Amino acid sequence: MSRAVFLDRDGVINAMVYNAEFGLIDSPANPDEFQILSGVIEAIRRINEMGFLAIVISNQPGVAKGKFTIELLEATKAKMVRELALGGAQLDDVYYCLHHPHAMLDAYRVVCDCRKPKPGLLLQAAEKWDISLPQSYFVGDGITDIVAGRNAGCKTFLVNSRKCYLCDELARQEVEPNYIGKDLADAVEAISRLEKRDPIIEEQYRFRCKVICD
Repeated sequence: MSRAVFLDRDGVINAMVYNAEFGLIDSPANPDEFQILSGVIEAIRRINEMGFLAIVISNQPGVAKGKFTIELLEATKAKMVRELALGGAQLDDVYYCLHHPHAMLDAYRVVCDCRKPKPGLLLQAAEKWDISLPQSYFVGDGITDIVAGRNAGCKTFLVNSRKCYLCDELARQEVEPNYIGKDLADAVEAISRLEKRDPIIEEQYRFRCKVICD
């Protein structure tokens, strides 16, 4: 069976942006706003070299909420794939959930099985690519990523840029990622060494509240 490193998109692969209309930090609404984070191209190239599939699993309800069109979402996806490829990094697949239970557009106002924290997109990918989920990793920066990965049976890796409030909410929901690191590059370095059964790395990256902030 195949193995995968599943990746959340916003905050892991690309930077979040300020949406002045809605007054919040949000997903990029168009290709011009999409900027790949430092170290990501090298990290995904390393995932490829290690023999893992690199698969994006992302909630993208912006279309449902009327923030941008499906055409802009697809154009943003094309930019992501193209810029990664220019750096020698390959995404094997991209899965988006477009639904939201309070969507402005009727077609997307559903309670689905694919919106994280539900594991539907991971299960779809596992069936298509014959992936062993227990031997795969989910790297994300949010609680829904960790819950979705856990629900699918993956090892989970929280990348946390000093967002300490996440630790409190993880504790409230009684959810723990397996590992925690600073960013995707840090996570991939850890995965590489975890695959070699390095006990020092196992302890170093094991999830502990405030490990990033201490």
